[in-house]
Amino acid sequence: MNVREIERLVREIRREHRLPDSPFRIDEVRYDEKNDKLFIIAHDRTDKSVIIGNSLVIGKLRERLGVGQVTVYSNIDLEIKRRKLELAEKAINETKLEFLLPIIEAEKRFPPREWPDVRGELNTLVFLSFNARALVGFSKKLELPYKAVGLKYSFPKLSYEPIEGEPRELFFPDEEKLVKIAKEKGAELVLADFPFGLKWADEIALLNPFRFLHIGFFELKYLFGFDWPTIVDKNALIEFVVGLTYEGLMESTDGANLIWRAWRRGR
Repeated sequence: MNVREIERLVREIRREHRLPDSPFRIDEVRYDEKNDKLFIIAHDRTDKSVIIGNSLVIGKLRERLGVGQVTVYSNIDLEIKRRKLELAEKAINETKLEFLLPIIEAEKRFPPREWPDVRGELNTLVFLSFNARALVGFSKKLELPYKAVGLKYSFPKLSYEPIEGEPRELFFPDEEKLVKIAKEKGAELVLADFPFGLKWADEIALLNPFRFLHIGFFELKYLFGFDWPTIVDKNALIEFVVGLTYEGLMESTDGANLIWRAWRRGR
């Protein structure tokens, strides 16, 4: 699978489905044989949109090629990620979070994603917010000694200690409350869907690992899985989705599907 072959297939699929014959450019194609994933690096975001074709083109492309997954990135997406990772690296140098440095180095080479074995030794509090399963999966992947807490009845498939709170906290966690709980449990690190990558409070690290490492929602679903919370604050969901989309951490189509799903189910 090379650039010319992929470009030819994309044009064929667009013609077959009567989509506009829009010009586009692919700079690179990378195949992860171990995980059967194909990564297409488009020149810019306009090229990326043409290749994805509202998910139709990319879906048909996956079928034609017979691969498990096809993902498209633009060079600007990857450059933004690298710059954010450089800032992340500086933020944790000479801190108790230095164990994340090998993960940051691996993410700079993405795609594909090949994390080294890393063992974190910080007592960790995980607050089950929107990406609850991914937060737990991240903690297990890094072998962090963690305790999970979450709003009552919010994630019945997961094991955690229930605490009181408002549905909005699933999207915008209460920092002060979590710092207080962390102190009670002797935790030095709190993982949650914070609206920032990293912040310190009373020597406790408040970390959203996915914003910190600039890993998008689509990737998280495939890495760790995803569970819908039982109760959703619809206005908070919209604000949350808009924020992720603006930062390039969620495709607009994924965001629209999440909002539609919540409305359709009456949540």
